[in-house]
Amino acid sequence: MKVRLRSALPTAVLAALLWCWGCAQAQPLFHAQAVETADGSSAMSVLVRQALVPPLRYRVVYIPGSGCSGLSAVADRMFRGLLHGQILVLQKPGVQLDAGPAPSHCSDAFVQADDMRTWLTQAKAGLQTLESVPPLPLLMVGVSEGAELLPFLAASLPDVAALLMISGTGLDPLEAGAMQAARLGETRQWQALARAQASSLPDEHLHDGRTLRYWRSLWDWHSEAALMALPMPLMQVWGDADALLPPRAYERFAERAQRRAGGYCRLRFVGADHGLQAAGVDGLQKVWAIVERWGRQPAAGICASLSAATEG
Repeated sequence: MKVRLRSALPTAVLAALLWCWGCAQAQPLFHAQAVETADGSSAMSVLVRQALVPPLRYRVVYIPGSGCSGLSAVADRMFRGLLHGQILVLQKPGVQLDAGPAPSHCSDAFVQADDMRTWLTQAKAGLQTLESVPPLPLLMVGVSEGAELLPFLAASLPDVAALLMISGTGLDPLEAGAMQAARLGETRQWQALARAQASSLPDEHLHDGRTLRYWRSLWDWHSEAALMALPMPLMQVWGDADALLPPRAYERFAERAQRRAGGYCRLRFVGADHGLQAAGVDGLQKVWAIVERWGRQPAAGICASLSAATEG
């Protein structure tokens, strides 16, 4: 469905935002904070930004997608619509922070280290070592592959108020991957990958640009049941022109999610791609407008904010 937001931001808020955004051109609003795992075995970076406009109303933990994307260079622009939130963007260990959302090449060292189980362990440890912040509503946002980590990270924190899944199907990645392979006519290649990950080849062996260690993690990854079991509400957002994941996979999970005890709502952007972009329209900023509405009345729930934003 197409989104039509009813109310414009107050002039004073817009003026404050524009003033802050002008300042950001000279000095980025996000800064990188290095955190070590509890045992000191590894380190990761978290990009941190305080609220653009007072008062501080909510917190966001953002879990990015796959690959070596580093968001330092684009974070100010990506999150400009979250005016009243403190934002923490997790970054996979080994990423080049200023690589942007679509780097043309990932280093060999990153490819060898990339593994969902390791990434989850490091992300959990990293979140536990962050400094405490005021007890405000916490929104966990998982994007693409980050959506597969979302339920496990949310379960590790005591005060998560809502979940937001962007361009993540909600299905176990093995099921979604098989559906995408069938959509592209690549079922044979998918079956070859299945045989390779089940073989005795070493974890370091590369197949389709990733190590078998990565693929073996994916084959044994069960995020759907964990996502269904969490007690907090879940909002799912996707574009129906997504080339990386099939629309039918999103719809399949949406059907199942009607049974979530914690509640579920969805937003489908017509003509939008995996990044929620469509014909010059930035769907991500429309999602942030819904989050801003939620931040003013978090007790009503994020699905109530979605309903209010799309009414009419």
